[in-house]
Amino acid sequence: MRSQESRTARIEARIAPDALAVVRRAAEIQGRSISDFVVAAAQDAARKTIAEVEIIRLTRDAQERFVSLLLNPPPPSAALRRALKRHRALIAD
Repeated sequence: MRSQESRTARIEARIAPDALAVVRRAAEIQGRSISDFVVAAAQDAARKTIAEVEIIRLTRDAQERFVSLLLNPPPPSAALRRALKRHRALIAD
């Protein structure tokens, strides 16, 4: 657990009395202060939210297809070759 000295940022929130009662009870169950409980819960929710957009989950078949295409890519299409040519022309200028 982090020491109090390492905490330099502050957040504030308004909360309904009934919601505070639930949070207070949950914090008591875990043996934490309300502040520690809220910070831990917010961090857990933040990590979950970030993971939902940053982690791509694929079925086994999709994983195998993905790896197969990485290891054995198809030849570039005509459109891809044209795009590369345009890109090189833009970057060279």
